[in-house]
Amino acid sequence: MKFELKTDNEKFSKSFFNIFGTFFIFAIIIIFSDIALKLGTISRHYQTYYSCKLLVVEKSTSNFKKLLKLSKIKSKQRILEFCKELVK
Repeated sequence: MKFELKTDNEKFSKSFFNIFGTFFIFAIIIIFSDIALKLGTISRHYQTYYSCKLLVVEKSTSNFKKLLKLSKIKSKQRILEFCKELVK
């Protein structure tokens, strides 16, 4: 007569790996979204700096419009003061 005993170790390991995999995927999504937000901020800062350099050299309306969208400053005088401080 043979006596066999089945254990539930396999069920436990599968559920553990499923939970671990879910947390791992969520962590990767959070990390990538954080990186994307930081790259957007860096890109916006670079665009503002570049537009200010162009504005110091050439005061054209297209440069003012770009800086109006990026910095949300309404007056041209304030934009010029902002660019002078930024380019220094």
